[in-house]
Amino acid sequence: MRVIARGGVHEIEIQRSRFLCALARVSSEAEALEFIAGVRKAHWQATHNCTAFRVADVQRSSDDGEPAGTAGVPMLEVLVRRDLVDVVAVVTRYYGGTKLGAGGLVRAYGRAVSEAVDEVGTLRRTRFASLSVVASHALAGRLEHSLHAAGHVVADTAYGWSVTFTVHVPDAAGFQEWLAAQTGGAVTADVTGGVDVDVPD
Repeated sequence: MRVIARGGVHEIEIQRSRFLCALARVSSEAEALEFIAGVRKAHWQATHNCTAFRVADVQRSSDDGEPAGTAGVPMLEVLVRRDLVDVVAVVTRYYGGTKLGAGGLVRAYGRAVSEAVDEVGTLRRTRFASLSVVASHALAGRLEHSLHAAGHVVADTAYGWSVTFTVHVPDAAGFQEWLAAQTGGAVTADVTGGVDVDVPD
């Protein structure tokens, strides 16, 4: 699965019709609908505000008055083809006076979303192991530096009688070997669960 790297707006023009694709990262259907409502409010004078979104097990699209299947469906197909999740797309059309026909509309709405995704970029969603690393205060400073230098994802650091790092890694066994080598076996890590992490493609 993939997610967009950031939200953004991309505009194309086809036979004097303007197509503005607004993309956003969302985590629920409610967030997607809220974003759609905001775009529609901002572009209330537009001819159409067509939509598509994918979150969890829900995916929906709307042609918003365009001929059935010519806008929302091709928009959603781009999201599916790119394997994108937790994303909403709204393509706002300002009519330019020239009819594009069903095929032209399908190509225009699909192109608007595809180019917008290319512009904002994507990240790959990968399942990482979550580990708890407990170190003495004497070792913690050097270990924290080594974790960051090696590019490990340190999600949290808690200070008490000892220092506990919550670390997310793609390979738990490989990380434990690295940790043993870094600390001479003085520090170990326990797997506490898993977490989805968005990494560069």
